[in-house]
Amino acid sequence: MYAKDIEISLAQEAKALLSGKTGTPQELADALRQVIRHSDWRYYVQDDPVLSDQEYDALFAQLKRLEMEHPELQAPDSPTQRVAAGLTKNFPTVQHLVPMLSLENSYNADDLRDWDRKNREASGLSEIEYCVEPKFDGASISLIYENDLLVRGATRGDGVQGDEITVNIRQIRSIPLSANFARFGIQQIELRGEVLINKKTFARLNEQRAAENLPPLANPRNAASGSLRIVDPAEVAKRGLEAFLYHMSFHTMNDGMEEPPAIRTHSNTLDMLWQLGFRSPAKEMKAVKGIDAVIAYCEQFEAHRDDLPYEIDGMVIKVNDYQLQDKLGMTTHHPRWAMAFKFKARQATSILRDVEFQVGRTGSITPVAKIDPVPIGGVTVASVSLFNEDVIREKDLKIGDRVLVERAGDVIPYIVKSVADLRDGTEKDIVFPKECPVCKDPLFKPEGESVWRCVNINCEAQVVERMIHFVSKDAMDIRSLGESNVRKFWGLQLLRDVPGIYTLDFEAVGKLEGFGPKSVSNLRTAIEASRAQPLHRLIFGLGIRYVGETTAKTLANAVSHLLDLKDYTEEQLLALEDIGPKVAGSVRQFFLNEDNIHMLRKLESLGLNLQSSRGSRSEEGTLSGQTFLFTGTLHKLKRSDAEALVEAQGGKILSGVSSKLNYLIVGDDAGSKLEKAKKINTVKILTEDEFIKMLE
Repeated sequence: MYAKDIEISLAQEAKALLSGKTGTPQELADALRQVIRHSDWRYYVQDDPVLSDQEYDALFAQLKRLEMEHPELQAPDSPTQRVAAGLTKNFPTVQHLVPMLSLENSYNADDLRDWDRKNREASGLSEIEYCVEPKFDGASISLIYENDLLVRGATRGDGVQGDEITVNIRQIRSIPLSANFARFGIQQIELRGEVLINKKTFARLNEQRAAENLPPLANPRNAASGSLRIVDPAEVAKRGLEAFLYHMSFHTMNDGMEEPPAIRTHSNTLDMLWQLGFRSPAKEMKAVKGIDAVIAYCEQFEAHRDDLPYEIDGMVIKVNDYQLQDKLGMTTHHPRWAMAFKFKARQATSILRDVEFQVGRTGSITPVAKIDPVPIGGVTVASVSLFNEDVIREKDLKIGDRVLVERAGDVIPYIVKSVADLRDGTEKDIVFPKECPVCKDPLFKPEGESVWRCVNINCEAQVVERMIHFVSKDAMDIRSLGESNVRKFWGLQLLRDVPGIYTLDFEAVGKLEGFGPKSVSNLRTAIEASRAQPLHRLIFGLGIRYVGETTAKTLANAVSHLLDLKDYTEEQLLALEDIGPKVAGSVRQFFLNEDNIHMLRKLESLGLNLQSSRGSRSEEGTLSGQTFLFTGTLHKLKRSDAEALVEAQGGKILSGVSSKLNYLIVGDDAGSKLEKAKKINTVKILTEDEFIKMLE
């Protein structure tokens, strides 16, 4: 960005300013801004500071004082304008100029070679030039610059629209508030990037939080994502966020200007961004010809991933030439000209010290391994689910074993195996309990299943888990009563069962630490509002085994009143749309239990809605008699809204792919449902846009 002679000139300018250089207010303001911007670039982009903290602070204070004394000198891209004057009250939703699509993933060289073959066949070329760069493990952002000024920053959101976070973006010192795009003839440009917290900063943040008795941040990626949504910009500035800008998704040229060579290939664009003061992966990327060179660079980078100051989970390979990118095009899910190469899962070894047995909402007993804490891919792992007794036996795990631990997809930890060769005879067998670890009732394992269960529905652990599920977002949506408050109220005996939610002692709650008048009022309002939730939400909230949101709607539409289901036989339940033997048996058992019937009657007496609203549903709409299922991530509609649109027009939502399904609507990252639907000739597969067109 700066030639050596300019560097020397700026260094001299900084020295003169620190010595009390004189001049007109405008001249001083311009000089101070130029020196501070250069210092920011050297510190936050180059990681090579030229001023001490004390010198920098002195210059910054001088500029701030000058702008206060001469308000007419203030400029929107001044370094003093990064930190906002107050709190951000909300983050409005904004639409990206170009959708932020997901990337198709590859996990080995064969995947990359197959992708390259398709590109060569589609383009007619014998060899393609690719740009290879790190796949940053952070929070995706979109930036818009107009006439050289940063005008908007947004989160990725659903890919089509995200949250507008411009105020918080301005706190990231490696993102310029202005850049000389006009030098390349660009009037407006949309950039894509990733916000990160580097490893050293992350460690320092957790040290500070520990000193303040605050819980540690889980990992750099989540910490970066969460930091972008902090309502206080000054607090965001303290997090030490960094940003890499790695893609130009859209641009317009100034009138009469032609596109320069700097923006005709992806690698040249990264160089341009670096020249303009952005932290782009220009130094990490490599433009190579042929897929073999791509694979070699990916393997080279993976071998040194731990040497980087930030987390990456793979490499991104892009067709370098923009015209060829346009020719290859994209699907509704991903661009055909880009591919993510995921690195092998992170692994580490540790000692298996103990196994705890946890009781779930439906009574399932899950063994959880307690291991010596070990860092794996930026996360410290101390607990690992063992799923069930069969897994313990298959992996031949013992207390005291050295075990190999892996984070599947760099996210979920699991034990790969025990290192049996290192046993010294002190290891102990893991004994699966015969009775519930909480209520001490005998455990039962249904025939054909691998999970042991506590069948005592009054088991304390199950009661708490059922309440947590009952108040969750997709059930009764009591937002002020989350898991932590349910557990707290249970421990204080303020809450003992689901009906108790509606007789909660708000006076006692108001005496608890952290519960002021406003908190109590919000809690009371949320609980009161939940009484009017539609029947299908209540059914889902009951936590009946195998009954998901779609099945809950089927059951709600089958009856006039919830208690009508107690008279349904399994044969009648099986006759309902998309209900099989396991679901029918589970529903039947739930309504045969007198304790459950008593709970439902009590909930009704407390004002909850047990009546069905099936009469309000259109039976003769344009989609009457048609069945639908949604899979993957939608961009323009929320899943719940899309399903509601179908039902409003008389259509039905199914929970799985079968010969009864008429339409499968496919979003991003569609998985097994799409593959299964392709094998059934009668199922029509639609994109989200095609579905919307059908509704219109």
